[in-house]
Amino acid sequence: MQVDAFFVGGRWLAAAGDGRIPVENPATEEVVAHVPEGGPADVDRAVVAARAAWPMWAGLSRDERAAHLRRIHEILTERRDEMAATITTEMGAPARIAGPIQVDLPLRVLESYVDMLGKADEPERTGNSLVLREPVGVVGAITPWNYPLHQAMAKIAAALAAGCTVVHKPSEVAPLSAYRFAEVAEQAGLPAGVYNLVTGFGELASRPASRVGAGAGEALAAHPGVDMISFTGSTRAGRRVAELAARTVKRVTLELGGKSANLALPDADLAAAVKVGVANCLLNSGQTCTAWTRLLVHRARQDEAVDLAREAARRYAPGDPTDPQTRLGPLVSAPQRERVLGFIERGTAEGARLILDGRVDLPERGHFVGPTVFADVAPDAAIAQEEIFGPVLSIIPYEDEDEAVAIANGTPYGLAGAVWSADPEHAQAVARRLRAGQIDINGGAFNPLAPFGGFGQSGYGRELGEHGFEEFRTTKSLQLPGGVA
Repeated sequence: MQVDAFFVGGRWLAAAGDGRIPVENPATEEVVAHVPEGGPADVDRAVVAARAAWPMWAGLSRDERAAHLRRIHEILTERRDEMAATITTEMGAPARIAGPIQVDLPLRVLESYVDMLGKADEPERTGNSLVLREPVGVVGAITPWNYPLHQAMAKIAAALAAGCTVVHKPSEVAPLSAYRFAEVAEQAGLPAGVYNLVTGFGELASRPASRVGAGAGEALAAHPGVDMISFTGSTRAGRRVAELAARTVKRVTLELGGKSANLALPDADLAAAVKVGVANCLLNSGQTCTAWTRLLVHRARQDEAVDLAREAARRYAPGDPTDPQTRLGPLVSAPQRERVLGFIERGTAEGARLILDGRVDLPERGHFVGPTVFADVAPDAAIAQEEIFGPVLSIIPYEDEDEAVAIANGTPYGLAGAVWSADPEHAQAVARRLRAGQIDINGGAFNPLAPFGGFGQSGYGRELGEHGFEEFRTTKSLQLPGGVA
């Protein structure tokens, strides 16, 4: 795999500078690659290539764009195991989820946009106006490390399907899967400049002190030749992206943090709610923006929930992510591990009851934290308010339904959540009261065709399905002779 250059304008080009970023295997703490540190000059070159390719790409028929995306899907399917192994290496996802979730889910997303392009796209008529939906233009896609291919595909597949061209800046922590995707795009014969890859630091604050100047992510967000930024990452970084993008009044979609509540109503099947909830919380080592990190249970059933959660979480012993039996891999980096350990310390200091301590019985090497469960967590405690991004579950008791809803809505976030009840209609009624973008009812499965996005500081805009497709299109009306009908 070529990782010493950028994929720009259909070619592999050397970076403008000589900076290199190490990529570490978080399970072994070994550096497995170095990628170029891109800066403003590299971003500018990629944006120029994307702008040059845009008229051609936007001018293709839906069938022609679908054919290109279908070819990418075919090749990525053939290279599925290779891509999964790359993601395990770069960010530690256990092999048992790297294939089914880290690769197969993005493949389903890509397939959904191929299918969408097969549908007619008739202009809307209103009075004497013809309303058209056109591609927004050049898209800057800034993607995170936790689901590196899925979050990239949610943006890139939708943007390309809509007729946009893309400059992609993946996380510097886990950029290798993006290089794999660039290889796939090249192998598929995607026209030059339609997809461009530039690696680098996201923002000035994340760069080593020895470096100066804007990071590649900041340069992309601020570039006047970019029509839209689609960003997934932390709320703090999202604020910076929005600030920079506002200078050129470009469109922005933000998919940011979460502190999702798993609300078990008093009549719920508590065993099911806890089992599914623990699995959701610990998926990907807790490094999931939608993770149900708060379990809300009626105070009378908290002891029962504690026993169930303890037993369920114990089944997620941390270990070698390449072992197909491993359910909990490492955290992505040493700083991330220190952050999570700091939250565990804060939880105990604030008086929460530590039921399962993830700081013990860990592998000798790697950035591991084991499953951690707190009970008697106050709704305003740090571990109940801030996104930890690690395998930490907070059990919060409530007295009645209104208090439960208030607790669920009582954070700055609003990305996801769950409601459990023996009465499905009652569960839906409670779910309607929750301020979050996606709520699972009694364990309802994730649907990659449904709109995905958040309320509040979880961001704005939607990804996936038709709603995600429309984010990359803009509206034009043609006023025809004849007056209003």
